[in-house]
Amino acid sequence: MKQVEVMAPRKQPNPIDIHVGSRLKLRRTMVGMTQEKLGDQLGVTFQQVQKYEKGANRIGASRLQEIARILAVPVAYFFEDAKESHPESERNMDYGFAEDHSPAFDLPHVPSGEAHALARAFSRIADARIRRRIIDLVETLADGQRP
Repeated sequence: MKQVEVMAPRKQPNPIDIHVGSRLKLRRTMVGMTQEKLGDQLGVTFQQVQKYEKGANRIGASRLQEIARILAVPVAYFFEDAKESHPESERNMDYGFAEDHSPAFDLPHVPSGEAHALARAFSRIADARIRRRIIDLVETLADGQRP
């Protein structure tokens, strides 16, 4: 009799791990760093960095602190705009401080390469007034596109 091997279903990444990974990828690309270079500075392979960015592997606290140092952001950056699902109350709650409601950098209709290029270019603008005017311009253009 032939034995049939049953594979256990693959565990899905935690949504928070996915969010942290996407913020890692966003920041890494904003500063123009490759996965290989970040991996070298962390002492891991670029494949490990890929797994972090996909949320497939969790990032430990000390490693997240090191990543934050390398990418010159506070650790809290990786949790900005994260949501935690509360099925028992069927609601989502914001993480972080209540007074900080910065909009998520989520562009669902824009290819991620374009979104990252936009974020990189925008982050290089030093003058806050110019950044604000660009935001106003983009919002005006976007409002003109609504049906």
